[in-house]
Amino acid sequence: MIHVLINGCNGRMGQEVIHTINGFEDLKIIAGFDRSDNNLMDFPVYTNIDNIKEKPDVIIDFSVPISTLNILKYAKETCTPIVIATTGFTEEELNIIDDYSKSIPIFKSANMSFDINIMAKMASELATKLKDTDIEIIETHHNQKIDSPSGTAILLADSINNALDKKMNYEFNRHDKKSKRGINEIGFSNIRGGNIVGEHTIKFFGSNETFEITHTTYSRSVFAEGALKAALFIYNKPTGKYDMNDLI
Repeated sequence: MIHVLINGCNGRMGQEVIHTINGFEDLKIIAGFDRSDNNLMDFPVYTNIDNIKEKPDVIIDFSVPISTLNILKYAKETCTPIVIATTGFTEEELNIIDDYSKSIPIFKSANMSFDINIMAKMASELATKLKDTDIEIIETHHNQKIDSPSGTAILLADSINNALDKKMNYEFNRHDKKSKRGINEIGFSNIRGGNIVGEHTIKFFGSNETFEITHTTYSRSVFAEGALKAALFIYNKPTGKYDMNDLI
């Protein structure tokens, strides 16, 4: 049995992991960590990392960047593999995560959905075949999402950019820009509203036709399932950084 600690256990995705783990007979939650206690859990919830008594085999992190960095210190000190499903990191924070991966196994993905990562692979292949097109990424999420654009939108853009020898520039804000669209440009449009889980569309605009692919998520359970599969995958893995491509 693999013992799991959930960082951000009181949040939407933390709760989703708790509900979904029943379908994974080899995984068991032994503790949670969050900003506030929760007496309704079947396991202890800590608000102070130093008070954690249990020794997890794997940590699943669905939180916010500052909380991720805090739990990473604990993971390093206890030599515990960690699955990072949090998004919205700065470049500096991503570099810190890379440094931690030299000491512990880290599985990190901006999106834990298997299908989204298949979409990223498809997008990279399309980008090499549709070289003379203008590429735009449109993403829609619920009104409680903090980061914009979404980590998934960046993941998709990075997949395209890597396939095109990293020559693409990302345009996040055209409001103050008084110039034509750049040739090597990926534009981002971000929509926030209601309770929609997530939708991502990549459009390839040609001179006489447009090609697009869209992925829509109807339930957060797909992200929880992906994180739990990642926990099984990273358990007992060597030190280093892993992602959904390794799992796929």
